[in-house]
Amino acid sequence: MSQSPLDPEEQHRLAILEEYGVHSALTETSLDRIIHLTANIFNVPIVLISLLEADRQLFAASVGVSVCETARELSFCAHAIRQQDMMVISDARQDTRFADNPLVTGDPHVRFYAGMPLRSQTGYALGMLCIIDRTPRVGLSESDRRNLRDLAALVMDKLEMRRLELARAASKNRFENIARTSPDAIICVDHQTHITFWNNAAVKLFGYTRQQILGRPLAMLLPNAVVASLTQLAARQEAHSEGETLELSVRAAGDRLIPVELSVSLWMEGHDVSFGAILRDITERRQNEERLFRLAHMDYLTGLANRTQLSSSLEQALRDEKAAIIMLVDLDGFKDVNDSLGHDGGDALLVVVALKLQAAVRSGDTVARMGGDEFAQLLLPGLDDARRVGEIADQIIDDISHTTTVDGQLVTISASIGIVLFPLHGATMQELLTSADLALYQAKAEGRHCRRFFTPALRALSQARRSYQSQLARAYQQGEFELYYQPQVRLADNAIIGAGALLRWHHPDKGVLGPAAFLPALDAGPWAERVGEWVIRTACRQAADWRRQGATDFRVGVNLFNVQFRTGALAHQVHGILAETGLDADALELEITENIILRYDENMLRPLKELRSEGVGIAFDDYGTGYASLSMLKDYPVTRLKIDQTFVRAMCDSAPDAAIVRAILYLGSSFKLGVIAEGVETLEQAEMLRRKGCREAQGFLFGQPVPASAFGELLRTGVRS
Repeated sequence: MSQSPLDPEEQHRLAILEEYGVHSALTETSLDRIIHLTANIFNVPIVLISLLEADRQLFAASVGVSVCETARELSFCAHAIRQQDMMVISDARQDTRFADNPLVTGDPHVRFYAGMPLRSQTGYALGMLCIIDRTPRVGLSESDRRNLRDLAALVMDKLEMRRLELARAASKNRFENIARTSPDAIICVDHQTHITFWNNAAVKLFGYTRQQILGRPLAMLLPNAVVASLTQLAARQEAHSEGETLELSVRAAGDRLIPVELSVSLWMEGHDVSFGAILRDITERRQNEERLFRLAHMDYLTGLANRTQLSSSLEQALRDEKAAIIMLVDLDGFKDVNDSLGHDGGDALLVVVALKLQAAVRSGDTVARMGGDEFAQLLLPGLDDARRVGEIADQIIDDISHTTTVDGQLVTISASIGIVLFPLHGATMQELLTSADLALYQAKAEGRHCRRFFTPALRALSQARRSYQSQLARAYQQGEFELYYQPQVRLADNAIIGAGALLRWHHPDKGVLGPAAFLPALDAGPWAERVGEWVIRTACRQAADWRRQGATDFRVGVNLFNVQFRTGALAHQVHGILAETGLDADALELEITENIILRYDENMLRPLKELRSEGVGIAFDDYGTGYASLSMLKDYPVTRLKIDQTFVRAMCDSAPDAAIVRAILYLGSSFKLGVIAEGVETLEQAEMLRRKGCREAQGFLFGQPVPASAFGELLRTGVRS
């Protein structure tokens, strides 16, 4: 790292810095509040109030670092302090001045840096207010720069008050000398409360010249009660080091009232007591503090609380309430809105959703926008009625699902919600938020557009997912996956017409695992696309072999993962596999679930339409269990509906389930789609399906999923039922 040369006026700068009396890290609450406010506003892990001495950089206050100083030659501030405005470094590793700096290559691993000079009233840069991140950033927007300047002004406000306090404690003469150049109004009065000293800042604040004010009573400026309090202090002859600070309004020329912060000191002059008062106009400071506080605790777009405010509200609820509810709300399909309408359209939709969320909860509840895919969290203190909470969640889902007009276009999205109850599901904020996240994950995994309460079983599933995710790479690379095949039959004669290819994992410790055990981990991890391609290739190769052996009309069904649509290469991939294995296109049926179909975008439709036009079948798996609209049967290139096994198993005893089966068969006929019933286990079910006009089925009645060798034998001998 190159070393920064010293300023020509460095000795003068250091002398001014000495007036602030900061020789070690300060414990002042006001500075701590500012650095934590800064960290929240900029979402950075490290904030420093850095003062640059001759040989070191001293951290007067900090968050995110364990040390309170570094050598000056290592400091970013030694460079930043030479600039008139702030210095911003997007990526320190790409900056020749800092790429080899130990603070970059080692702890705290600085990548992004922004520093605003802390300037004295005379214009000298004493140090910097710095924000630091361990990952690169593109820079700072104009609003970010304004915020950092305002925060630096608040820091100097506190440091300047410290300088005056130190001077006041030293002597009256030193206090008056420093007061002459202070930006704060300084007034000295004698034991009779007549004004004896009036600096330039007081002239500016009050609008009175020295000639107009010297010798006049302090009561013309301050409320009588304050003057009386000063008189009482004088009577007790309290030490000058015990100055008092308070906020009040003072009277200026023209009878104007100005809010000020007042700090008072006393000096003994013989047997008499005189006063020194520091008055700081806090009009602008209050405005900035209120604006910055809102910025740190409110979402800029929607006006909702942000993560910081939610954490504070939740901590208070856990202390004060016997019960509380947390909901995590995730917008289903929001990414597609951003893609189709742009970020402005997405932002407009978020504002609409925020209003709907606020309308759905009680006045004392907290609604927060969290950013990213997780849109909001709702805190409902004092509520422990799960039934009522479920009603609120259902109402939220219903409200969000109503069509909304954004920039003149109709937009339809949905929502998934995860719910936890305090103290039933956790005692700490982290436990509750983690549990709510697991419940939300479950809601999305079960088709979205629904709400799920947390259960302890979800935590066990999550732990299993994490465990499996670390093993999936090995399973793929070492060939631990295998396809099992379950027969699909023609109900008229029980002839095998195809098979569903089902993934199994030969786990070295747990034996053969079905998909329910590991698919959530696989689908959420980096290996899903490669495993999905392997499944299609393996199933096609096996189906081609069986067709060559005599099963000439045999077809194989393969489930697709969400991730296989991500790259847009699905159609090209399937073309290659069909050519490689020699399987006819009409012998392959790709099965899509509602989780996939609900995305409903061109990245999905394009490859499916292309494959369908070439003869590949497209089946809608588990039809009837979720939220996909009937219009999707018209818009999607679907060739077959698979009646979900829950309806099939219950239809003999349940009129509503039987009605659903009839409705799906009717839809298939109306849309000229094939229909196959899943989960057929009894002769009664098979016969009832035949009577209703269902032509194809699969289930344990006809055969369980078996390895390819056993299925080949089944093809030769036929199904026995």
